[in-house]
Amino acid sequence: MPLRRRGLRAISRTPPEVPAGAGTTVAATLDRLVPHGWIGLAVSGGPDSLALLLLAAAARPGAVRAATVDHGLRAESAAEAAMVASCCDELGVPHDVLTVTVGAGASLQAQAREARYAALGGWAERHGLAAVATAHHADDQAETLLMRLVRGSGVGGLGGIREERPLSGAVRLVRPLLALRKADLGALVEARGWSAVDDPANRDDRHDRTRIRVLLTANPWLDPERLARSARALADADEALDTQLHALAAEHLRPDPTGVSISDVYVLPRELRRRLLLKALELCETRPSGPELDRVLAALDAGRTITIGSALVSRKLGNWRIEPAPPRRKV
Repeated sequence: MPLRRRGLRAISRTPPEVPAGAGTTVAATLDRLVPHGWIGLAVSGGPDSLALLLLAAAARPGAVRAATVDHGLRAESAAEAAMVASCCDELGVPHDVLTVTVGAGASLQAQAREARYAALGGWAERHGLAAVATAHHADDQAETLLMRLVRGSGVGGLGGIREERPLSGAVRLVRPLLALRKADLGALVEARGWSAVDDPANRDDRHDRTRIRVLLTANPWLDPERLARSARALADADEALDTQLHALAAEHLRPDPTGVSISDVYVLPRELRRRLLLKALELCETRPSGPELDRVLAALDAGRTITIGSALVSRKLGNWRIEPAPPRRKV
């Protein structure tokens, strides 16, 4: 019989024992986000994802399946995936290893993230899973909020990590641990007697997130729970604005064969003008970045016509007009 870490404890398929508070929170969150069907778990072997494994297995016994994505970027990755498989076997949770290839380049983390989510989405569809859960927690949320504040993000970006979003086809990506702290998740894994993976990339100060994490650690008055609560409030505000936008679009947007008109825009608050403009530009197959959209707004407020992508944006009194930009002259 295979032996586990710490005291060579023999593997037995025992259900996880979790603190009542954390267990109740995660169970209620999963019931709300994924009321029916099997749930996939993205488990890398770090303390957060191992805690997710324990909590989800306790909340949905017999209805979870785990996957570890091996990016092949570190020599230890295969052994780490095998360790996760052992933990899953201990709980009676089916486990798969998903091997992906990540290309070379400056944006290695972004490429790895894209490959990981694509692999998890395909895996979930193949196994008929309703959703895939990741182990993002309140400390991650606080870091994300601060990173986006530094970058000058708007309301949507400051909403941080969302509780759910589409992943692949009908499969949703869910984050049931956003209300929990990283230290509490680590303590849960420690109490189980598991040794989590230590990824050195988490200490690499070339990454923005690592520098923000150091800032949070060095300044205890920056309370991650309060920062995460602010992110949730901003996400709620963003959702409310988007809900209002649908009604405003029906009233103010006028698509026609040559473009889109936006009427009486200056009766609206600036953020709603901004969102209407973005929606109109998307109808004209133009998707500007945040700073680009702000430049267009500034030009319109100043009464200037501006080209953004393939769109020409102009103002006449209180109305805006978006239409295809004329072809550029060949030099």
